[in-house]
Amino acid sequence: MSDCLFCKIRDGLIPARVVYRDEMCLAFEDINPQAPTHVLFVPLKHIATVNDITPEDRETVGHLLTAAAKVARERGHADNGYRVVMNTQRDAGQTVFHIHLHLLAGRPLLWPPG
Repeated sequence: MSDCLFCKIRDGLIPARVVYRDEMCLAFEDINPQAPTHVLFVPLKHIATVNDITPEDRETVGHLLTAAAKVARERGHADNGYRVVMNTQRDAGQTVFHIHLHLLAGRPLLWPPG
């Protein structure tokens, strides 16, 4: 997608503070952090919303969770806890239409969110 912000970050056209990258996903610091740790995990493949995930995308989407858990462990959040969130569509807060997983940690995260 030529107009997708996260595709442009993936392709190096827009700078980001990258914290993780592998053959399936890219993770970078959120520019408007809501917690001391706020990292976004995006698949390298463009998928607009959770509604657009197909059975063929199962490994890709599962990989986002695995990568988030790895970064959470590396940053010392595995024992105290962290939250992973994926918003779908505007009413849920999705503003970039390329699926992404938020990793939030480093402070108590109250419930319910929002």
